[in-house]
Amino acid sequence: MLMELFSFYNVENLFLPDPKPVHKLDPTKSGLRNWDDRRYKNKLFKISHVFQLMKEENGTLPFIIGLSEVSGRKVLEDLVELEPFNSEYGIVHYNSMDERKVDVAMLYDKNKVEVIDSETITFFFEIINKNTGNYDTTRDVLFSKIKYKDEIINVFIAHLPSKREKDINKPKRAFILNEVRQRIMKIVDEDKEHVILCGDFNENPDDENLVQILYDNDHEKILINPFQELFSTRNYSTFHYKSGLLYDQIIMSKSLVDNKVLAFQEARIFNSEKISSRTRNFEGRPFRTYAGTRYLGGYSDHFPVFVKFKSLQ
Repeated sequence: MLMELFSFYNVENLFLPDPKPVHKLDPTKSGLRNWDDRRYKNKLFKISHVFQLMKEENGTLPFIIGLSEVSGRKVLEDLVELEPFNSEYGIVHYNSMDERKVDVAMLYDKNKVEVIDSETITFFFEIINKNTGNYDTTRDVLFSKIKYKDEIINVFIAHLPSKREKDINKPKRAFILNEVRQRIMKIVDEDKEHVILCGDFNENPDDENLVQILYDNDHEKILINPFQELFSTRNYSTFHYKSGLLYDQIIMSKSLVDNKVLAFQEARIFNSEKISSRTRNFEGRPFRTYAGTRYLGGYSDHFPVFVKFKSLQ
């Protein structure tokens, strides 16, 4: 019996190093302070090390990894060259129109997975200022149709608009999730294919938007979210001040529950002590790269999440 992992990780601002500023106070491309080559290389090493640890603990690397907060393709090319990926992983990535230039991406084990098709689902929101003709753009949702041992899996990777003051982005998240839900219903009902939706949803599993997405128009449950149970037992992937949050989730079609090729086993937050904060006050929280403008040199402000499948074939 084979074990397979599917993982999602918000890697917190994975940008190429900034060019040296001409003037001291020039704004940087990344928006980070003193983001130089040394810090960039340390960050890449740290992210690859997370997956090395995951492999040591579970006996295998994820066959698919969804990522968010990556800026451009080059950072992904640099990442997959490192151990434990050793250039055995392919990349699916498109530049989005997000104002901060951060995208979602997918890495996949080229020995196990064939990518049949991929595209981005782009969202434009209302024009903020009629005179400038500016659209409010947000991060794309990445869609990939993949083949694993003759099974077709439709993978959606999202990083929804974040919670800001008075949560002005809530309607946008609802709109995006509803659009994704329409597509998922069609895949599940008409094409009878598997679906996995993962991402940083900027909402917890019990939020209305994420509960609604599990059901079709006849209120039949078509998706399962194993992260609901983890959240109800106070397991968190990220924190905001004193609150624990489980914004990072992997949701799947019910067809993956008792499937012969990939059968869902369990969902986990990979909160290994080695990637957790070193300070007593922040014990049990992710060891982040930056706190505001202060460089800490950690991994990310999110823990990765993964689901385990057993493969009977």
